[in-house]
Amino acid sequence: MKILLTHSYFLNEDEKEAKIMKPYPPLGLLYISAYLKEHQLEHSVFDSTFSSFKEQLDYIKEQQPKIVAIYTNLMTKINVIKCVKLLKQHPDYGFPKIILGGPDITYNCENYLKTGADYLIIGEGEQSMLELSEAILNHKETETIPGIAFLKNSKVITTVSREKIKDLSILPIPNREAIDLHPYLTTWKQYHGKSSMTVSTQRGCPYTCKWCSTAVYGQSYRRRPAKLVVEELKLLKETYNPDAIWFVDDVFTVSHKWMKEFHNEMRAQNFKIPFECITRAERLTDDILEILKDLGCFRIWIGAESGSQKIIEAMDRRVDVDVVKSAIQKTNALGMESGTFIMIGYPGEEEEDIKQTINYLKEASPTHFTITLAYPIKGTSLYNEIQDNIITQPDWETSTDRDIDFKRTYSRNYYNYALKYIVNELAFHRNMPTNKVKAFKHKSKALIANSIMQISK
Repeated sequence: MKILLTHSYFLNEDEKEAKIMKPYPPLGLLYISAYLKEHQLEHSVFDSTFSSFKEQLDYIKEQQPKIVAIYTNLMTKINVIKCVKLLKQHPDYGFPKIILGGPDITYNCENYLKTGADYLIIGEGEQSMLELSEAILNHKETETIPGIAFLKNSKVITTVSREKIKDLSILPIPNREAIDLHPYLTTWKQYHGKSSMTVSTQRGCPYTCKWCSTAVYGQSYRRRPAKLVVEELKLLKETYNPDAIWFVDDVFTVSHKWMKEFHNEMRAQNFKIPFECITRAERLTDDILEILKDLGCFRIWIGAESGSQKIIEAMDRRVDVDVVKSAIQKTNALGMESGTFIMIGYPGEEEEDIKQTINYLKEASPTHFTITLAYPIKGTSLYNEIQDNIITQPDWETSTDRDIDFKRTYSRNYYNYALKYIVNELAFHRNMPTNKVKAFKHKSKALIANSIMQISK
């Protein structure tokens, strides 16, 4: 084997993810696989999701690839580092050239290279991976290839940035045939009653939220032609027959022009498939909501992050909390499910802001909401703002940015219990009309969490 593409996400090793059981295939790797395949570059993909670290290493040992390329993000970083070190230390694996790519690479080049990686791909991976692989396999110069980093005389060398792919229609659809999708479909069916697959229609995001990383696609907006997206959807339906689609785009309805083209194309081909998506409230007009419903959308995730306008502005979200609330309520009224995201512990957040967030959730009444503690991803504006106030900086190789803590208004323990307080206060509010016993159990938990919050200030 010449080239192996892989990642280091092991579902059964992640307690939280194994509890949720909503795995999706590594779409980014499958895009790169499709691009290499289109250019007749021999390769294989080892999908680690339903596998183990040992099985991954055994596969590499057996196949002896000349190049091992590993996708890396916050969730997989620690496993990736462990893998790189083993591949570099033990001759059983044939000492392949190791290439790393993904969102965690861009602002941690030196650290990753010093763990043993030979090359890093910064930004979009298709073209860089093709050119770098061909150069390595043909023993040609690599230093002039755009969009990569490597060590030379112990110094990090970063080549000129690669220009982003402007016309996404040149990209082949992900090479889903490279892996076994059956475990994904059956897992979804078993745990959630219906199967789901992912589709990407755009790259980049034009917005400026301070906590969000733009390390791969940048602060940009590029879209695949609507016709090609519909062709991909039809192919997925014919080949795999998923019950639903998850559009992974950051802001699915960012372009109303594209949405109307997509709507027209779906109608012209007399095609419909249930799907869910993420978007921003101000990009959900009444017309767009009707289009989404007509297309088959059953759930819209609408970002807010906080019910406090003060915190929303601190995040540079550039949206009015009342607009978000209205968008959620309109989504509900049309019979679609709504979802929203909440972030606790953002710099400057006070108790009054948390109370406003609880009121926002009660009034907006989203069908679902997720909640997390704010953490600074290196390279983001949030990280740059708080880096002088970091109070916990764990060892880089054995931790992720999620483990970094910084000076907040109150202690981290306060915000940890604020998460529990919000979840249980909302559960009390939702259960009160129909199940008073369950409601008061949640109220008791909320009161206990709130008491610990006050002690932890």
